[in-house]
Amino acid sequence: MAQDQPAKGLATAPKASENGNADTNLAQRPAVKERRGSAILNFLSSLIGSKNPLAHAADPQKNTVWLLDNTAYQPVSDAPNRGNKAQSWQAEFVVCIFETEGRKDVGKLVAAIADHIGIDGEYGRDDEETRKRIARRVQPFLDQVSPARTVKLEVIINGVKRTHSLGGSDRNGIISQIVDLGASGVTDGTVIHPRVHNFKGPTATRETHFAAPKGWMVISDIDDTIKRTMTLEPTGILRTTFAEEPVPIAGMPEFYRHVQDQLNPTWFYLSASPYNLYPFLHQFLHENYLPGTLILRDYSWMDISGLIKSFTENTQEYKVDRMEKIRSWFPQRKVLCIGDSTQKDPEAYAEMYNRYPEWIHAIMIRKVTDVEHMEDKNKPERFEEAFKNVPASVWTLFEDAEELYAFVDGLGMEDRTV
Repeated sequence: MAQDQPAKGLATAPKASENGNADTNLAQRPAVKERRGSAILNFLSSLIGSKNPLAHAADPQKNTVWLLDNTAYQPVSDAPNRGNKAQSWQAEFVVCIFETEGRKDVGKLVAAIADHIGIDGEYGRDDEETRKRIARRVQPFLDQVSPARTVKLEVIINGVKRTHSLGGSDRNGIISQIVDLGASGVTDGTVIHPRVHNFKGPTATRETHFAAPKGWMVISDIDDTIKRTMTLEPTGILRTTFAEEPVPIAGMPEFYRHVQDQLNPTWFYLSASPYNLYPFLHQFLHENYLPGTLILRDYSWMDISGLIKSFTENTQEYKVDRMEKIRSWFPQRKVLCIGDSTQKDPEAYAEMYNRYPEWIHAIMIRKVTDVEHMEDKNKPERFEEAFKNVPASVWTLFEDAEELYAFVDGLGMEDRTV
């Protein structure tokens, strides 16, 4: 059964918590004898929200947690004549919580994917390495999400450790909460490593990057912009997501390093992929691109059709919603948007420019020509309509990353002459 309705976690965050050590005496859940009854109670109690009295602490023996990378910001007013004095640092912390003893029928789904993409014919029936890769990547989709759970977050800044209470998790097992870090004397570009208390392993410790209110920002798509995904083809999505090693789009890693050298931006990677792919995409980005905050859909699905839908349905609305959130954190940054023509990146970026022309400074769209059935999506009329209210100097199309260097150099020169 697919659980593919958006949760509230990544869309709207609770108000910032200002206390360093929040209360630890959460009411414990009443004992429930049957596991099914317990699951139903957890689900229903997760709908109550962050003040849920039935939420209880995640258990390292029973739960797996993913703490996601994030970017700390200093709230400022973007309204004229109201002053722009930066405040203390805040950050949205996102934690995904699963039941360690989740579904075990990995073999059936591996077989289904292998059959769907014709793996036996291409790789051979004895290709254990490919089947193990599929099993490893599909497991997060099978693990049962864990609603109504809380965790303790440990943050060390300038040698001072603070503990923050987060949760409870929503119906998709996600906690999304703004935390006032209470930090002073932290400079732009600082990186710290918060962790979930009592949990071990790399997924329980991530990075928080501190970004000042002003400067450049890159909001980049992933699939078919910087990673080959074949988004228009369901078989292509399954093959590139589960069976193959991820392949960067030619020339894009080098170009992104050039952007870093020229603009020194803070990086956001905004994808319509479901959050179950976080470990896979996080590793891909860290091996090939610049570190930044990876934002994925807060969906959890348990069938193949759910995965395909997450790549293709309502992508414009989703991306505009998330960019609105990013803008609420960094209203004074200058934004470079990078996307592709397979889905709704041109329309989403143009919509944001129409709302905030002072915020979006440049848009780059990769015309995808290495995927079938792209004729209509690559028609000049499509881009002319999408960007009809966007100055020609703001947006550009490209097929090869080499075409973009002069464009970015111009942005950098503009920046230095201001």
